[in-house]
Amino acid sequence: MNWITRAFQSSIGKKQLMAVTGLALCGFLVTHLAGNFFLFGGQAAFDGYADTLASQPFLIWPARAGLLAIFATHIALAVKLTIENQNARPSRYAITADRGKKNLASSTMIISGVFILAFVIIHLLHFTLSDRLVVTIDGEEQASLYWLVIKTFHNPVNLIWYIVGVAILGAHVGHGVQSAFRSLGLWNGRYAQAITWGSRGFGAAIAVGFASLPIYAYCFVSLPEGITR
Repeated sequence: MNWITRAFQSSIGKKQLMAVTGLALCGFLVTHLAGNFFLFGGQAAFDGYADTLASQPFLIWPARAGLLAIFATHIALAVKLTIENQNARPSRYAITADRGKKNLASSTMIISGVFILAFVIIHLLHFTLSDRLVVTIDGEEQASLYWLVIKTFHNPVNLIWYIVGVAILGAHVGHGVQSAFRSLGLWNGRYAQAITWGSRGFGAAIAVGFASLPIYAYCFVSLPEGITR
């Protein structure tokens, strides 16, 4: 475990660990988005997917614990590096010399990170930690995560909040991925443009993919009778 201790004690090591945890979170975003696409298949498909996850507690809870540890580590490293950068001399680490001009995403990473933390907490309160919505369909009561999601996004405030949230998430990820390449020593001048635009494209795909869910729910799915916004 000495290498972990040494890594946390050096600026380069902290940046590399932050890069690894960030890429791991990007992997989770892809799988989470893929699972959420079951929403387009209707109640049976989405609730079936949710039930499958719920029926595997020995897999889902260790996965959640691991994800929480990665997320917490990423946040802790971001805070520590930000404080260190503010306290350091104006000189910069050599690996960042090829960054080029700053843009809005790169200049506001810590701000967008704080917003994303708040967004994730509210997202968990809305869906993961909430009871499923009980609906009556064809005279039968059903506890449905699908209809909870639909009802949540039929509220215009939730709709706008979620779209803004995933847009900021996409911008954060789009810059974070290319920063990870630099921190891990994978930045190559010959492929700089490809890495930059690939990273931005990935961030945009994440934002558009997640935004499509509330837009679909609001515009194309009607709530069952007796359920209001």
